[in-house]
Amino acid sequence: MKKSNKIAAAAAAAAGALLLTGGLTVAANAGTSQVAAPAAVPAVDIPQAPETVVAQNRIAVGASSDAVRAALAKCQADKLPFVTVALVDRFGTVQALLRGDNAAEHTIEAAKRKAYTAAAFGAPTSELAKRVNGNGPSIADLPGTLFLAGGVPLKVNGVSVAGIGVGGAPDGNLDEACATAGAEAIAALAASPAK
Repeated sequence: MKKSNKIAAAAAAAAGALLLTGGLTVAANAGTSQVAAPAAVPAVDIPQAPETVVAQNRIAVGASSDAVRAALAKCQADKLPFVTVALVDRFGTVQALLRGDNAAEHTIEAAKRKAYTAAAFGAPTSELAKRVNGNGPSIADLPGTLFLAGGVPLKVNGVSVAGIGVGGAPDGNLDEACATAGAEAIAALAASPAK
């Protein structure tokens, strides 16, 4: 038998096997197509009580926006327009982010991580950075954190609820001064009489 005839015979055998397998699969599935779907599980309404539900404070969208604008304005006044400012809740979810003119890509992540680190630990990142020393594992190894100056916690009744972080200045203390200006903008909103 010629080589081409052997190839054709092998291809025909393979096609036949696929048809047979496909037919068996269809036949097997036909027998199970009548299986009922599982019943839907009803939602359970949990009553709001201290034993079952945790109340959380968050910075309002308007205050978040004002804070990042105030922080960036401070950096711009200090001739540092190339920074990014982020305000996150205590879990690291971004509430507001403002990237300054010519701010590099890495400043976005730095600002978010500084903000989260300050919120999670309830302390300015400049203070937290002093706790990272020695060799081996440390708190600086925690995912999503950045222990460089530039993050400031936002607290309600002494409890950290958010953080504001700035990344991109040539010195972390400059970043922190801008972040502090953002935090002070929120404090000023809370202190002003309602309109």
